[in-house]
Amino acid sequence: MNLPAITVHDSTLRDGQHAVRHQLNADQIRAYAAAADTAGVPVLEVGHGNGIGASSRQVGLSKTDDTTMLVTARDAMPHSRLATLMLPGWATSTDLRNAVLHGVDIVRVAAHCTEADVTERHLGAIRDLGAEAQGVLLMSHLAEPEELAEQCRRMVGYGAQTVCVFDSAGTYLPEDVTTRITAITSAVDVPVAFHGHNNLGMAVANSLAAVRAGARVIDACARGFGAGAGNTQLEVLVAVLDRYGHPTGIDLRLAAQAADLAERTLMPAPPTVDSTSLVSGLAGVFSGFKKPVLAAAQEAGVSPWDLFVELGRRRVIAGQEDLIPDAVAALTTSQGERP
Repeated sequence: MNLPAITVHDSTLRDGQHAVRHQLNADQIRAYAAAADTAGVPVLEVGHGNGIGASSRQVGLSKTDDTTMLVTARDAMPHSRLATLMLPGWATSTDLRNAVLHGVDIVRVAAHCTEADVTERHLGAIRDLGAEAQGVLLMSHLAEPEELAEQCRRMVGYGAQTVCVFDSAGTYLPEDVTTRITAITSAVDVPVAFHGHNNLGMAVANSLAAVRAGARVIDACARGFGAGAGNTQLEVLVAVLDRYGHPTGIDLRLAAQAADLAERTLMPAPPTVDSTSLVSGLAGVFSGFKKPVLAAAQEAGVSPWDLFVELGRRRVIAGQEDLIPDAVAALTTSQGERP
């Protein structure tokens, strides 16, 4: 039986930026982009961790500007398609035009899982510019499957040619993925994508569950390089898909070599499921909060575990890092009130 082909969408040079405070330089980007292209990776996503136009003191200043990152990757990839991410409110129409002008083939527009309406103008603009428009729902665990399906249906109506759900907090188990992807694939007639994080050690299993439920695009990063405990590990994903008989078009040996390069040149150490990443997944807090939470907890003398639990109670989302001090204050107040 011929199983469907799966497009592996490589987010190493975008999601991985979270792990190094957005400090990748042009040489690092060039080398990994060339290795991914040689391995046959079909799509490589590049940019600030929070997308084009997002470099700021609030979420982190990039070492390398958007244009340099995109041009460097484009020049290193004669075969792979170049993708980038944008979040309305940070990126502007000027950022979009600049990205497409410098060779971006795919632009993903990301919104909170219940706010697809904010993607309408940008999805239309991307298609007008001649690039492929994809819609992304962040923090998807905060919505029920039927709600996610409706939000994806809206994005398709706005022009999305693929829709993607992010397990931003790495909180899903395979059955959670199955119910959501099944609902979405039943509601839309475009490819569905899944983006996993590994906070509970389930990223590859969750990605496989997404494939079995009908997803045809799976996000992954070399050596799992990404926010918090990292993303679905690309070379492992390709190996597993190959074992099951799903074509990816990627040369596994060369993908493994690209992952070795990524480990040597991009990251201080490969991501791991430590106690902080674990509680982030359990609390349902975006993995990118790890570093600012650790810094705030150390400065205030509170437990990072307790701080993540408090942030989860507040249902914080990406971009709300400025709420960390409020959560710290609540913890210190409650601790002071204990007998």
